[in-house]
Amino acid sequence: MISKLLIVAGSLLVITACSETTDTSSNIGEKSVDVNKPAAFSRWYSDRQVKKGRHIFQTHCASCHQADASGTQNWREKDVSGNYPPPPLNGTAHAWHHPLRSLKRTVQAGGVLLGGTMPAFSEKLNDREIEDVLAWVQSHWSDEIYSMWSQRNDQTSK
Repeated sequence: MISKLLIVAGSLLVITACSETTDTSSNIGEKSVDVNKPAAFSRWYSDRQVKKGRHIFQTHCASCHQADASGTQNWREKDVSGNYPPPPLNGTAHAWHHPLRSLKRTVQAGGVLLGGTMPAFSEKLNDREIEDVLAWVQSHWSDEIYSMWSQRNDQTSK
């Protein structure tokens, strides 16, 4: 009796495993969903966006935020002009505290209103390019940081 139950249970596992998709992405807009990661770590962006965002970041952002998004070491301290220097965007500073719409708005409008010197990019980058840059930036964030950001982002989007 027990051996029959084990055979039935094993068969159900095989059937279930075979019925799952092997495609690891779902195209909801440009969204890339990795079914091999826990849901908390699914990212909103696609690999294509990350690749495009890297090029845009290197062209428009790296001169201040560094090519690897590591920013300025003393980003919390105002410079001699009384402005905050470019922060790291790699998940080690405060960018992950802000929802996606705020990050987009900061890139569009610049960081002057926030006490920094970042220029506005609304005349240089369209919405899709800004999202690509943010995808590249967030691709540097650990799963732990991204998960915390995602929870905050979800709460502010309601």
